[in-house]
This record gives sequence, structure tokens and C-alpha cells, in this order.
Amino acid sequence: MDGTGVDNGGCGDRGCHTGGVPLPFVLAAGTAAALAAWALTGWMCRVAASDSRWLRSGLHIVLAGIGGAGAALVSGTWVEAVTFTAVAVALALLVVVDQATFRLPDVIVGPTFLVLVTGLLVATVLSGEWARFGRAAAAAAVLLVGYFALAWINPAGLGLGDVKLAGVLGGVLGWFGWPHVMVGVLAGFLLSGAVGLVILITRQGGLKSEFPFGPWMILGATGGLMWAFMAGG
Repeated sequence: MDGTGVDNGGCGDRGCHTGGVPLPFVLAAGTAAALAAWALTGWMCRVAASDSRWLRSGLHIVLAGIGGAGAALVSGTWVEAVTFTAVAVALALLVVVDQATFRLPDVIVGPTFLVLVTGLLVATVLSGEWARFGRAAAAAAVLLVGYFALAWINPAGLGLGDVKLAGVLGGVLGWFGWPHVMVGVLAGFLLSGAVGLVILITRQGGLKSEFPFGPWMILGATGGLMWAFMAGG
């Protein structure tokens, strides 16, 4: 126990987590995230400026609830839990907006990045694990540069919204370790490739058919985070 009310399993800079999170805490985080997503529904629709059924599906509420619970599971301190829960809500909104409009609005991505940096900085000040913060910053920078290069090479495949989202996801995954960054990024590309293959097989589109990449980046990163939890457990 580190004095914050959450057992970090003594993992230190390794970024792992061995469990020990009380079930009520996990449920509370999931519920709070779902309620926040519900409260932001109207704002999300105004940002998207679309009448897509995705925005009315309630999917963002479900995803936020799952994400909030997952955030509590992988967090080692209450600061991390609050930070990652807030990020989970934003990512849930981005999944739905991207599905509806093929856009990842700066008005969501930008504040999410600021919340992440601020939260991780506070967690670092309290723990003194500056190397961990440096790794998260480095991972965010690496993914920003890498995805920017991919977008420059193939602008039809990746947009600047995807590039900015990569920075957010890199910061989250980098907090846990470089292996989690690699797993999260690889999973995102594999999932996206699988979706493209399904589109071809079912003849719902062709090789040049467009579909949003952001949701698969987020789902892949989630896989990297769950690996962080399972590897620590």
C-alpha cells in the first residue's frame, strides 16, 4: 500500500500492477465514467455536427463505463485512476465521433492530452518516479513522429487527428512500459487490417474504401493496457 489507498503491488518503475483494487472502487470508476459520458452526449453531438446513428446509439456510454473500470484496474494510485478514467471518457467519445464523421476533433483530443500530462505529472511528483514520466513523454513523442511520417507518406490512410491521438495513446502506454507501447500499436494496425479484410471479403467496399482508424488505435491501445494488468497479475 502506497498511502494513496490503492495497492500498487510494489512494482515501482516497472509500471506493472498486481491487482488488489477493491471491487467497489472499480465499479465506482466505471459508473462515474459512464455518467460523465452520458452528461457529455449533447456536447459530443454538437462537436460532431452530424445526425449519424452512432451518436444516438449510447455506445460511448458503454465504452466509457468499461474504460473507467479498466482504468481503475491498471492504476497504481488514485491520481492515475482519476487521470486514466478521464482519458477513457474522452476516448469513448472519440470512438463514436470518428465512426460518425471520420474526424477526431481537436476540441476533444487537445484537452485529453492536457489532462493526461497534468495527471501523470502530479502522479510523478507524488511518487518521485521521473524516469517513468520521461518514458511516457518519450513514447508520446515517438508515436507522434512515427504517425506523422505515415500520414505524410499516405495522407489518404491517416489524418492529423490520428497523429494527435497517437500522442495521447503513446503517453498512456508509455507510462506502463515500452512493451505495452509496441503491443498497443501493433494491435491497432492488426485490427484495422482485419476490418479492411472483412470489408473486402463481404464486398462492402474495395481496396480504396475508407473507414475510421481512430477506434482501432484506441482498441489496440486498450489491449496493451490489459496486457499491463495481466502481466502484473
